[in-house]
Amino acid sequence: MDQTAYNTKKPSWITKFLWWCAGADRRFLLLSPMEDRVKYAGIGGIVFATGVLAACAGGFAFNTAFGPKSMAGDNMDTTIGWTIITIAFGICWGLMIFNLDRFIVSSTGKGDGTDSITWKEFKQAIPRLLIALILGITISKPLELKIIETEINVELRKKQQEKQEEFNKNTYAKFKTQIAQVDADLKKLENDRSVLFERLKAAEQEYIDQMQGRAGMAGYGPRAKQLEQLKIDKQKDLDAFDAKHASEIKALKEQREKRLKEQDIELNQSNLKQAENLDGLLERISIAHDIGFWLGIALTFIFLSIEMGPIFFKMMMTKGAYDFMVENNRNCKNVENGIYREDHVYEGKNGLIHMEKWRFLEVELAKNEKLKKTQSQDAINAEVIRQWETKKIEEIKSNPTKFFTEGDDNLPNNNA
Repeated sequence: MDQTAYNTKKPSWITKFLWWCAGADRRFLLLSPMEDRVKYAGIGGIVFATGVLAACAGGFAFNTAFGPKSMAGDNMDTTIGWTIITIAFGICWGLMIFNLDRFIVSSTGKGDGTDSITWKEFKQAIPRLLIALILGITISKPLELKIIETEINVELRKKQQEKQEEFNKNTYAKFKTQIAQVDADLKKLENDRSVLFERLKAAEQEYIDQMQGRAGMAGYGPRAKQLEQLKIDKQKDLDAFDAKHASEIKALKEQREKRLKEQDIELNQSNLKQAENLDGLLERISIAHDIGFWLGIALTFIFLSIEMGPIFFKMMMTKGAYDFMVENNRNCKNVENGIYREDHVYEGKNGLIHMEKWRFLEVELAKNEKLKKTQSQDAINAEVIRQWETKKIEEIKSNPTKFFTEGDDNLPNNNA
């Protein structure tokens, strides 16, 4: 087999992109066999797909939580601005999840390099698995709502209509008292006017009967003049009542119309708006839990598998040519920078214990240099003190009186 020709096969840009998504080193994968290339391309594909699904889930969740509300199932036109905001949020959310997944996968090592997962490897992966668990649930819920959106809309619309009817009953009860009070005031004024109007009609009828002879002698006599004046007085009473209460009656009628309009606005706008506000993310999740519990569980497990799969796969992956090349390059770089590892084996009470010790040569060199400088300085200081001591002893021997003092020992020796 021509090994050189095998290694020089150029991967497509899609494969290179998937390698980047997996956090792999393209330089060494280009030198690796197809097995390693496929493994890391597959891991990168999972990470990229997770980011795309997270973007869709984030956009849908953002639109459901913060977007304009309506009765469930109604087609509502959204503005271009809001659509752009939703798409932008979805992309940002997807990129954040993608970057986090890429970091989790790339930072997960091979463990012992075998296809079995030991307890030690699993314990080391627990923090990454917890993060993957949270991400899987976060991504699965909005997509679950979108998958069964039609069924959710049916149940949600029933709840919205029930809530709107409840609001409408409260509205009718509130305005019924107010309108009834206005009607009572109007009724009282109308009854008072009716009494005056009936009196006027009776006076007119009595005057007509007198003029036509049905209540005595016909003709315009003293009695007729008296009845005519009575009729005029009753008309004045009615006109005075109308003049006195016209503004009050008009105000009461306007107030009644205003209350009816307010009731209509509250019924058709305010109550409808409150019912539409029931269309929230939490309510949809609650309905989805009631009507599609097992579907939600299945979707959650699917996304948990997608999130956690790469972590488990990397712990189960055996070391290949790519891994050894990366490890060799890392060790070479460490040695070039004066860092290398020493393995030590000790016998403990439960058997042999393997310990790793990392040596940092530049640190040790600086430490030894500083130590030698300190030791040399100590030697110089000791020699200086020894020479000073020798000189002082010679001076004492040659002239001891120079060092004698009398009187207060605390006074300085001027002869010294």
